[in-house]
Amino acid sequence: MSGQLTAELDAALTSVLDDVVLPGASKIDQLGEFPGEAIKAMAAAGLLGLVSSVEVGGGGADLRAAAEVIERLAGACGSTAMIVLMHYAATAVIEAFGPGDVREAIAAGAHLTTLAFSEAGSRSHFWVPLSTAARAGSEVRLDAHKSWVTSAGHADSYVWSSRPLRADGPMTLWLVPSDTTGLSTKGSFDGLGLRGNASSPILADNVRLPARAMLGEDGAGRDVAMSAVLPWFLVLSAAFSLGLAEKVASETARHLLGTRLAHLDAALADQPVNRLAYGRMRLRTDEIRACVDMTLAALSEDRSDAPLRLLEVKALAAEAAGEVADQGMRLCGGSAFRKDMAIERHLRDSLAARVMAPTTEALLDFVGRAALGQPLLDPAPDQP
Repeated sequence: MSGQLTAELDAALTSVLDDVVLPGASKIDQLGEFPGEAIKAMAAAGLLGLVSSVEVGGGGADLRAAAEVIERLAGACGSTAMIVLMHYAATAVIEAFGPGDVREAIAAGAHLTTLAFSEAGSRSHFWVPLSTAARAGSEVRLDAHKSWVTSAGHADSYVWSSRPLRADGPMTLWLVPSDTTGLSTKGSFDGLGLRGNASSPILADNVRLPARAMLGEDGAGRDVAMSAVLPWFLVLSAAFSLGLAEKVASETARHLLGTRLAHLDAALADQPVNRLAYGRMRLRTDEIRACVDMTLAALSEDRSDAPLRLLEVKALAAEAAGEVADQGMRLCGGSAFRKDMAIERHLRDSLAARVMAPTTEALLDFVGRAALGQPLLDPAPDQP
């Protein structure tokens, strides 16, 4: 995926990583702080507007370039990478259906957005929302209990899912400003990994919006999510896992080559058992990269296997990254538990990312259905 950013953006990203993201990553993880300075630096460098269209002042970059950004961010700070990942995925929908002023604000780096799909009750099955939408005079009323929203309380808007307003389809999408009356963030995130991504529940109680806040057609939200959101989310999630795996592999190699056993007058890397284990790490990491590259190629060439590759890529990458991080912990021994090595942080981040919907289990079911020629989703049950 290297070489997809312009030289100017590549230099800008390197500067943001070296000057802001890396120095702050440990503190963000330890304190569970939202990486506000990193996001501001990304905005100033033109990287928040990277995938916005040129016509509204954005970078006009494609999915491959976005994947490179997420991979490099993930190797430095998983929380920052996840926030930008969700921003890019939500931007893809807003670019297709959102209002011009919001598109221009995102392109200028003045607007952070995110997805608000996960709900209490539907769990990882985001395509079966329980949130409701109803007419309220000239407005629309939204009520919901969103279980996990990245950048909750920090984003400027949420790409929001609900049951349809009136149509027969399974889902409708909305653009909800975060300062809308009736929205409330419940608590701060204090989890195992991705501790700075501000992933918290959001309640919507009698939230009123104009009807024009709808993204796409009423009832067509699932189709929009599958066509506009899912390709970005799945590929960028895989790029996230790749960045973690590459960082753990490089840190493990440095430890094996630089740590000597005095009684044997040899480095850890001189022991065949360690080389064998590291070889497995390298193989799994390269598998992730190959799968990401193959998926991007299939999508860009509009190949017949593109849908299957898309379903496979996050599942493979997430599981492999967890294995690589676990093996890094084993090979580096007690040193891996030190905060300065960051391997244990990357392990925690890899596990947290793995359960983001659609989970590995859901994706494997999709892969099985697709490979067997079955419909990906069962018919939606009748809504009360």
